[in-house]
Amino acid sequence: MRAGPKDAELLTPLVKLLWPEHSGEELTALIRDYIASGESAVFAEEAEGEPVGAALCSLRHDYVEGCGTGPVGYLEGVVVREAYRRRGIARRLTAECEEWAREKGCTEFASDCELTNAASLAFHLGAGFQEANRIICFRKTLCFDAPEDAAARHTDASG
Repeated sequence: MRAGPKDAELLTPLVKLLWPEHSGEELTALIRDYIASGESAVFAEEAEGEPVGAALCSLRHDYVEGCGTGPVGYLEGVVVREAYRRRGIARRLTAECEEWAREKGCTEFASDCELTNAASLAFHLGAGFQEANRIICFRKTLCFDAPEDAAARHTDASG
């Protein structure tokens, strides 16, 4: 089922299993944003009156690894409570996301996972995704001088 505004708080604990580094408030806001936007959607599956699976998807207009069209439907995340795994729930939720992307005019659907997440890799391959590339991303922190140092450098450089 497609999630509506009233579902955001119910889905927060489930989505927190996917992204534990975020606070519940951040995730509730994120889910609300996905539900409210025409560029994204949230799908959920219930069992015994409780959400047991959720998938968040969006349209990506920027470059998507391995894709040649745009926008591309993108599976941002899919999660199923451990007790309900291996029952086809994640696959059904992903199929709902794919159908949503088709309805938005997409001809390609993509996703990603961490290089070390063997379970996610197996799920994606089993759900019909083809590996497009493997990358290692890099980052570095930029240091900033005190404001007076930056001003002095600017004065020296401008003469």
